[in-house]
Amino acid sequence: MRIYGLQKLSLVDYPGKTAAVLFTGGCNFRCPFCHNFELVMRPGDPLDDGEVFEYLKKRRGLLDGVVITGGEPLLHADIIQTVKEVKALGYPVKIDTNGTFPGRLAELLNEGIDYVAMDIKNCKEKYYITAGCDVDLDAVEKSIMLLKNGGTDFEFRTTVVSQLHDEEDFLRIGQWIKGDEKYFLQRFKDSENVPYAKLTPPDDETLGRFLSAVQRFVPNAAIRG
Repeated sequence: MRIYGLQKLSLVDYPGKTAAVLFTGGCNFRCPFCHNFELVMRPGDPLDDGEVFEYLKKRRGLLDGVVITGGEPLLHADIIQTVKEVKALGYPVKIDTNGTFPGRLAELLNEGIDYVAMDIKNCKEKYYITAGCDVDLDAVEKSIMLLKNGGTDFEFRTTVVSQLHDEEDFLRIGQWIKGDEKYFLQRFKDSENVPYAKLTPPDDETLGRFLSAVQRFVPNAAIRG
């Protein structure tokens, strides 16, 4: 699998662990708030796989885990082999995904992936707006159920954007994924890499109302960042 970026140390991407982060290229979504839009559209030249894995070998015993993110990592059929190779080095592996490839997600769960973070972009009715394209919601549903019914540690998360989300959306999201799973509301942060200008994060009061709405159905929901 082609790797287009390596963050050598992260303290926030893998809960409770220091981790290296590997970035894949390409995505089937076009989220207007994406922070990695260059990786989605113009990833450039891939890194040398040998050098990436040599770094991971040298950091064994110093890093606690590896995160594979994107883009959308499950877009690539060889994600399974890459995860196997990283795990063979002794690392727990976390994957970030938008949930539209349930078949590959099922394979990863069977291979013993250690942690999955799945984005819930919005309520079903507004999913296509937030994802920036048509979305196979049946695939998203299958991924939700795979995680809820499996034994792998996971979280759901939503990046909250003032122009894309309102309180009713979070009532509907809560009804959709209801249960005692981990679910995080992440405040949107603007940057020069975001493809659409004039998007803004919600203020503290608004984000608190959104959290209260979703906690009616997902009591473990929390605000992150």
